[in-house]
Amino acid sequence: MLTELIAQILPALGLAQKQDIQIAARHLGQFVPHNQTSEPIALGDDCAAIPDGEGYLLLAAEGLWPPLVEADPWFAGWSAVLVNVSDIYAMGGRPLAVVDALWSPTTDHADAIWQGMLAASQAFNVPIVGGHTNCHSPYNALSVAILGRANQLISSFAAQPSQMLVLATQLNGQLHPQYPFWDGATQADPAELQRQLAVLPAIADQGLCSAGKDVSMGGILGTTLMLLETSGCGAVVDVAAIPCPDSVPLETWLRCFPSYGFLLTVEPQDFAPVQQQFQAVGITCVAMGKIVAAPQLTLTYGDETAVFWDFSTQPLTGFSPSNAAITEP
Repeated sequence: MLTELIAQILPALGLAQKQDIQIAARHLGQFVPHNQTSEPIALGDDCAAIPDGEGYLLLAAEGLWPPLVEADPWFAGWSAVLVNVSDIYAMGGRPLAVVDALWSPTTDHADAIWQGMLAASQAFNVPIVGGHTNCHSPYNALSVAILGRANQLISSFAAQPSQMLVLATQLNGQLHPQYPFWDGATQADPAELQRQLAVLPAIADQGLCSAGKDVSMGGILGTTLMLLETSGCGAVVDVAAIPCPDSVPLETWLRCFPSYGFLLTVEPQDFAPVQQQFQAVGITCVAMGKIVAAPQLTLTYGDETAVFWDFSTQPLTGFSPSNAAITEP
């Protein structure tokens, strides 16, 4: 079954789009200098973590998938805010504000995008404070940037061998009718959404989690690859341990972009308190694997074992320790 499962999901994870990031990695390397301090700013994480006082400013941006912007402008607007909010929480931060850049041929299409963005802004209590709008464009396009702040970072550079690989996700929801998006947020209580996301900075401030990443368009396994690449390590994942909604086939779930999904690495002794805090707000939290030194993602399912990805022969984003072009000053 495992071989067939890999053959089904690997081409569908959009990993070729993630490999487009290699052009940025080639030009930027892994670090850029900080203008005010000697501490470098590491690149390749969900957000740029910029040292600021006793904590960090978090800065990120996301461009929305063009077919979604065209076909479902309200949901695209909602998702644009959601994915940026998730990037901030994935790094143990709290969002402060977002700005947008919107292009559309018509005011009607732009209005639908704006309605979605405003609904998400209110649901996640993150204000939209500016941006750019053009309703005389020959195409529809949307990108959103976000600013946040963290006291203690959850970083995708910090996974270590012997740590547990943990998935925290929302299993209540429904699939988008056209695309592999799992929506557990648009119909949820905003206060509940905010409580669920607040667990991430809470466990960061408690020192219970060292590394993490929000599950994105690469699905659970594609996002695992990005986390492993930036940390320069590998993992063994038990596919049977990955929780899945009853209504969704496993091969579909593994390539879904969930509205709430985070991969975390924790020390074994810290797993129980981390799990308890997620469960207390209605989030499923399980250990689905372990971090290992060998730079491969290996999948197991019952008695079957297969190498899903080998970084020694195939980079993904290019933001790996071995590919650094600019070293720490």
